[in-house]
Amino acid sequence: MKEMMITNSHGSRVAPVIALLALVGCVALAVAGYYLSLLFVLLFTLLLVGVPIAISLAGSCLVYVTLTGRVPDVVVVHRMINGIDSFPLLAIPFFILAGNLMNNGGITTRIFDFAKALMGWMRGGLGHVNVGASIVFSGMSGAAVADAGGLGTIEIKAMRDAGYDQEFSVGITAASSTIGPIIPPSLPMVIYGVMASVSVGQLFVAGLVPGLLMGLTLMVMIFLLARRRGYQRDARFSIKAIGTTFSRAFLSLLTPVLIVGGIISGAFTPTEAAIAAVVYALVLGGLVYRTLTWRRLLKVSMETIETTAIILFIVAGASIFAWILTSNQVAQHVMALLGPFQDNPVAVLLIINLVLIIVGCFMETIAAITILVPVLLPVAVASGVDPVHFGVIMVLNLMIGLLTPPVGMVLYVLSRVSGISFEHCMRGTFPFLIPLLIALMLVTFVPAISMWLPTLIYR
Repeated sequence: MKEMMITNSHGSRVAPVIALLALVGCVALAVAGYYLSLLFVLLFTLLLVGVPIAISLAGSCLVYVTLTGRVPDVVVVHRMINGIDSFPLLAIPFFILAGNLMNNGGITTRIFDFAKALMGWMRGGLGHVNVGASIVFSGMSGAAVADAGGLGTIEIKAMRDAGYDQEFSVGITAASSTIGPIIPPSLPMVIYGVMASVSVGQLFVAGLVPGLLMGLTLMVMIFLLARRRGYQRDARFSIKAIGTTFSRAFLSLLTPVLIVGGIISGAFTPTEAAIAAVVYALVLGGLVYRTLTWRRLLKVSMETIETTAIILFIVAGASIFAWILTSNQVAQHVMALLGPFQDNPVAVLLIINLVLIIVGCFMETIAAITILVPVLLPVAVASGVDPVHFGVIMVLNLMIGLLTPPVGMVLYVLSRVSGISFEHCMRGTFPFLIPLLIALMLVTFVPAISMWLPTLIYR
């Protein structure tokens, strides 16, 4: 909290200067008639001075529509409503609620205990446990922040008590939380599926192997750092301990099976799977484990409503922004700029990856997907990239962005949870960006990693 206050104080001193310069620039662009440039300048200026991203998106679009006069102002409202009028988006509140119920129903503790018994015997044991628990929990929540805020509290405390360095503990917790939106279910992939008109079920299945690959590369880095820093094993290998913790966590571990298995088998659509996950979490927390009280349920429900409202407001604002970009044929202009590289898919993918990583540093994931899909997807498809494969690439890029300043949402959450500064969180996370970037390159240039399962199941 102290670090957040410092950041806000610094921003309050800089904001008036930026606002004044931006105001002069916006007036100049408006007078000159460069309305599309004005749209971008105004958006990023509002973001820099701290205006919420949904209001920045909708406000800058309203200014653009008003100045151009090509369509009535009410079109902004209509487009925002149309942007969230989609059945697959119903999966978002239910997956959020399921993840919150898991966090508040004592389920995350059982998962962590099982992961510790299963993987704690390796060198740097709790680091591997951290990754393993995140892989399991990712099959329940679909959000990196939920993983960081829920499991992160347990993982960081356990690693501190075992003598691990604070930065190492926070770094691996932050990095492993990015697996959540890659392994199904995934909130960003739901948004991408809606924007790209791609099967959400295929996207979910396509993320399974890349998510496991991310976990594997992180574990290799943990092993190397553990050898260098002298971290030892944190538990003895015991079949009895594995059996005991597995029996305690068995019903919890069925949640990913229910979600992923139901989608792959065709028993559920992704939205129906989200509803089933909520019902199952309620049964576990309320009737089986009896850890979910009425007071906790009310708290979880209010948190879910708040988070869902924020996400859908961002999607609505980004939808009108994406419509303006599409109507101005921005995608075609981008394709023209990349014309010399169209025959070289490797070069195109490298450029797209670079753009996505930079955008991920400055923009929230949901907004970035909604804005960039209409621009970058046609370029990728023209270069021969499958839309499902591109969805995994985009989400993985933006997950890495969650670990980088200035936005770094996961780092802010873990800074608050762990009580250490944002700068120390960033420093601890840096070594784990290397395996994540390696995983990104492998997923980008070896399409079979993403496409093998969807091809096997759906095509």
